[in-house]
Amino acid sequence: MTPHTVLRIDASARTQGSVTRDLTGRITALWPGADLLHRDLAATPVAHLTEDWVTANFTPPANRTAAQTKALALSDSLIDELRAADTLVIGVPVYNFGVPSALKAWIDHVARAGVTFRYTDSGPEGLLTGKRAILAMASGGTQAGTEIDFASTYMRHILGFIGITDVTLVAADQLAIDADASLARALDQIGDLQAA
Repeated sequence: MTPHTVLRIDASARTQGSVTRDLTGRITALWPGADLLHRDLAATPVAHLTEDWVTANFTPPANRTAAQTKALALSDSLIDELRAADTLVIGVPVYNFGVPSALKAWIDHVARAGVTFRYTDSGPEGLLTGKRAILAMASGGTQAGTEIDFASTYMRHILGFIGITDVTLVAADQLAIDADASLARALDQIGDLQAA
């Protein structure tokens, strides 16, 4: 059997009582024998981009100074985790209609021209192909897939941009309206993943 690697990314600021953390845990449990990589963006925050980072990123690798190479070291490590993973399980709590800044910071580090995508004569091309992503979304009032859902739609777009087009959404949305029904639907969706 081919080894399977799952990258679990948690982005909720809540380490206790987080719906997305519960969902990502349940989803990763679907691969009991997998190698699990876990990136907790609350426990170990990823720094936002700086001018030094941007300058280093746009300097050709052969011309980078030691300081520039160091500035990109975390980004390179995060991208290595992505490359190693067959399946991504990403917790997407909805904060003010979008993704948390912790998750956006991670995206800024892994969406790199010439590394995870490239521009061609026919437009951008994602370089991280052949992977699957499962988004575990939770929201208080935002309904998944509607015109005010800027979180899951953004995640689908950015993942596709870097080459990950097989994206499934598990949504515990509108928890503030009917938490029990919302969680039940999400668990049903996880059951469907197990059956697939």
